[in-house]
Amino acid sequence: MEELDGDPAVTLIPGVNSKKKQMCFDWGPGEMLVCETSFNKKEKSKLVPNCPFIFIIRKDEDVYSQILRKLFNESHGIFVGLQRIEEELTGKSRKAQLVRVSKNYRSVIRACMEEMHQVAIAAKDPASGRQFSSQVSILSAMELIWNLCEILFIEVAPAGPLLLHLLDWVRLHVCEVDSLSADVLGSENPSKHESFWNLVTILVLQGRLDEARQMLSKEADTSPTSAGMCRTLGDLMRTMPILSPGNTQTLTELELKWQHWHEECERHLQDGTFTSSPHLETLCKIMLGDEAALLEQKELLNNWYHFLVTRLLYSHPTVKPMDLHLYAQSSLDLFLGGESSPEPLDNILMAAFEFDIHQVIKECSIALSNWWFVAHLTDLLDHCKLLQSHNLYFGSNMREFLLLEYASGLFAHHSLWQLGVDYFDYCPELGRVSLELHIERIPLNTEQKALKVLRICEQRQMTEQVRSICKILAMKAVRNNRLGSALSWSIRAKDAAFATLVSDRFLMDYCDRGCFSDLDLIDNLGPAMMLSDRLTFLGKYREFHRLYGEKRFVDAASLLLSLMTSQIAPRSFWMTLLTDALPLLEQKQVIFSAEQTYELMRCLEDLTAGRPVRGEPDAQRLQDDDIETTKVEMLRLALARNLARAIIREGSLEGS
Repeated sequence: MEELDGDPAVTLIPGVNSKKKQMCFDWGPGEMLVCETSFNKKEKSKLVPNCPFIFIIRKDEDVYSQILRKLFNESHGIFVGLQRIEEELTGKSRKAQLVRVSKNYRSVIRACMEEMHQVAIAAKDPASGRQFSSQVSILSAMELIWNLCEILFIEVAPAGPLLLHLLDWVRLHVCEVDSLSADVLGSENPSKHESFWNLVTILVLQGRLDEARQMLSKEADTSPTSAGMCRTLGDLMRTMPILSPGNTQTLTELELKWQHWHEECERHLQDGTFTSSPHLETLCKIMLGDEAALLEQKELLNNWYHFLVTRLLYSHPTVKPMDLHLYAQSSLDLFLGGESSPEPLDNILMAAFEFDIHQVIKECSIALSNWWFVAHLTDLLDHCKLLQSHNLYFGSNMREFLLLEYASGLFAHHSLWQLGVDYFDYCPELGRVSLELHIERIPLNTEQKALKVLRICEQRQMTEQVRSICKILAMKAVRNNRLGSALSWSIRAKDAAFATLVSDRFLMDYCDRGCFSDLDLIDNLGPAMMLSDRLTFLGKYREFHRLYGEKRFVDAASLLLSLMTSQIAPRSFWMTLLTDALPLLEQKQVIFSAEQTYELMRCLEDLTAGRPVRGEPDAQRLQDDDIETTKVEMLRLALARNLARAIIREGSLEGS
């Protein structure tokens, strides 16, 4: 039967009292906005909220931490590298590479933890110091869990080496002994230091027997009465059989040697060898794996998993992975002794010892403050082929679901969203759709940022998003009266309607100023000119001016006439075109032929007679305008004169 999740804990927002005020909320990409509404049941006439505040609740506050941003940035490179591991790598080479990736992740966690620790120490504000210290604890727990998962699921250490890995795990995460050792050894007489025996005991509890022997030799040198006992216990420490990494002996041989050594320790204890020294006797009991003696050292062990590893070291050194959960559960029960209930960290570690990967991920998702840990750990375990059988009921697998959640959190940040793109890329089922939805919500504050977003969309052939972004940028450019930029964006968006709008603005600007702005852009439109009729007209009209400037009057006249007769030119611009024809009509050389002149006359009469062209009845306005009337008269006169000249010229050519 499927396990059901409990109801989520209620989160109280400081300053918000939903019993007294009507509240509303709205979800953003990575946050929720909560505010009071104007609705009031009792006094309907006064619909004014008493509180002017809007409360912002972020779902992933950690992305705004300066130090944790380094964690996100560094791990992004490791994640992308992992996705590119060649599938041909199998067996030992693949396993070694996955272990190396895991260690890289842990080194990034540890580096951030150390930096956060330094910041916590240097914090001037006590509240900030507590906040940073809390974050250090969380990072430490993350590395502790990851390290254990690495040993059990990625290294898959067998009996024998398993205990060595667990010893290293405990030594790495219970590091107070190093500062204690420096303190004791730095004193004038280490064996008389108040923490001397605590140090020796911790070294024995961690299996650091060579260091413990060195400390006992200092006691032997200063205390002749206990010198013999120290040497005896030191010999027992030296002869304890441990399966070292390069050792070729079998587990059976190790068990036989260990049993013999264990019996020798017990014989010394039974014979009363250490009776006169309670400290040495306690150490001997610990080395025998005496549970009562171990539990007496609760303060030095600190936690139940340290107790577990010490207990295994001195009682079951060849423990098999499948039996770990039995010893782990009994160690937890013994250590807590019913005095307190397990913490979330305890439950996570216990799930790992039970080899319940899915429970580890679930518990971490609940306990940790962000999705970084579970997303990257799950991805790594998925590459280890450990999660293939676990699909979620809503259509995606666990790896993809967690990566999508993590990437969504990154998109709430003004710069980390760029990392989120790669995480979406490596989610084969829903990544593309999610990226499209999130990328549309990125605020395009600057053109540089917009270009980054645009490049990402173009690389992934996200056509609709490219069009949308270009249209947004084109609108901004129009509002700022940057017509060249607006036209460029509208062409890039392939938006014919907007290109027409911007072209009209160019033409209006030309009518007002008498010249074009952004000539380079208009001169180099190329095939983009065909996007809309108005844009085509703008390009061709600019070409007319260029031909005129080069004194290629015949070509310029032909182009001008074609713009009018092909109906590409907007009706409102006809008078401008006819006015542009005036200098050509007044040239000494006949530029317009008789037929072309008749066409110009027809266009002028269409404009002044008010016959509707394309639904734009502007004739009445022209007739009422004295200036326009004068222009019309001048054009009629120039056209009549040109027609007469053209007829005479063409007649004389035919006669000859």
